[in-house]
Amino acid sequence: MVEPVCRALVSTFDKEGIVPFCRDLEAAGVEILSTGGTARLLKENGVSVVRVSERTGFPEMLDGRVKTLHPRIHAGILAVRSDARHMEDLKRAGIDPIDLVVANLYPFEKTASMEGIGLGEVVEMIDVGGPTMVRAAAKNFAHVGVVVDPADYPAVIEEIRGTGGLSAATRLALAVKAFRHTCAYDSAVSSYLSRVGPRGELPSGPAPFPETLDLRLSKASDLVYGENPHQRAAFYRDALPGGASVARASQLQGKALSFNNLLDFDGAFALAASLPRGACAIVKHGNPCGAALARSAADAFRKALSCDPTSAFGGVIAFNVPVDGEAAGAIAEAFYEGVLAPAFEPAAREALVRKKNLRLLETGEFGGLARSGWDLRRVHGGLLAQDWDDAPDAVRDAKVVTRRAPTEEEWGALEFAWTVVRHVKSNAIVYALADRTLGIGAGQMSRVDSARFGILKARLPLRGAAVASDAFFPFRDGLDVAAEAGVTAAIQPGGSIRDQEVIAAADEHDMAMVFTGRRHFRH
Repeated sequence: MVEPVCRALVSTFDKEGIVPFCRDLEAAGVEILSTGGTARLLKENGVSVVRVSERTGFPEMLDGRVKTLHPRIHAGILAVRSDARHMEDLKRAGIDPIDLVVANLYPFEKTASMEGIGLGEVVEMIDVGGPTMVRAAAKNFAHVGVVVDPADYPAVIEEIRGTGGLSAATRLALAVKAFRHTCAYDSAVSSYLSRVGPRGELPSGPAPFPETLDLRLSKASDLVYGENPHQRAAFYRDALPGGASVARASQLQGKALSFNNLLDFDGAFALAASLPRGACAIVKHGNPCGAALARSAADAFRKALSCDPTSAFGGVIAFNVPVDGEAAGAIAEAFYEGVLAPAFEPAAREALVRKKNLRLLETGEFGGLARSGWDLRRVHGGLLAQDWDDAPDAVRDAKVVTRRAPTEEEWGALEFAWTVVRHVKSNAIVYALADRTLGIGAGQMSRVDSARFGILKARLPLRGAAVASDAFFPFRDGLDVAAEAGVTAAIQPGGSIRDQEVIAAADEHDMAMVFTGRRHFRH
């Protein structure tokens, strides 16, 4: 059933598109009530407006804190049109029904995130009248429309023009969106205030884990299926925009992204973003199968591919530099699920356009890996939250525990291997030079098996390479295996009760070994 729209209350902080929208409402015969800056803007642009204070007979007060909080406004919004007593109450009080509420709220989160902002300024961005109007209209969706998103203006005005009002389906959809809007707003306010100290101070360190965790995610797309075809799936992104990410990337070509594609792209993006400029990372089934640095994207790709071309087949590739025609030509020689990069040069697009199923994701420049919020994982009946494992490690400050210190070349290899190993599933072993991985042992239940597997996968000689272990070697066997393959330097957290036994093994093999004091499990 279409409910006519004869009167609209418009009060917005975000003025995007509001003038043409209200012009169209006026042209459709809708009376417009408004407040403060919105009313002033509309009048300046020739839109006829009745100020709320004229309708209520009560001036705006308290620096604008009280504008719409009045029975003449809220009764007009909340009245049930099919209830004779409600309508009689309105008539007796001389109150006109309000059929449409157009409102968006003060920018609380934007203000709260500003450097040097004071608590008082943030508190002033806690909207009261706006959420009250929005909730009132959303509650009465059987008769009243509510618009909180400027993106909805075109569809709303088109329907009003065509039918004189809004359908039940439209009013319900707008109400759902409105309640999501106010829910997210209240969540942002409570999250911020939970960090405020007794004297109004904010902690200088990371935000504490809240007593109640409210997630703000919006659906980006439904997916064809999940990890397996019998599982349903959808992709959600953070409601607030952040830096470069898989969630914010633009897909330039290729098939729709799958559940597994997104996981692999995210892993490849995280590794490429963690490495110095000029990096390429290849990921398959959640694990890196090659990473490298070079002066050109093409050379970085070829080096990364040389680590394990068999596993790389059908994987995803990430660069932290733009992809040019040469790199694209090399990629086009085999089958991959997709490529991610800050940008694709025209020659690259031309070289890859014939690979019509190849997914290309363009992220824009990403300077390092900076993830907001927490790393969240579901378990049966609950959810785990932790900080992201993004804190940088100063490898050259690691403790040298062997008779021999690493050479300059070995230090470079240790830094590269240590960066990569935190992106490999535990137990993780990475063999590397300063500019590329040579062998990766991932996800084995025994660390020595990971050490052996990494050697088995290596296609190039390991003589003179470094080995990184994401956690300590519990026995000397893993180090013995690496030494037998020609590895000359090792990096690990240390902390085993058999550290001295492992150090002695390294000295026996004339290996240099350093302890970081920090492990990087990835389960």
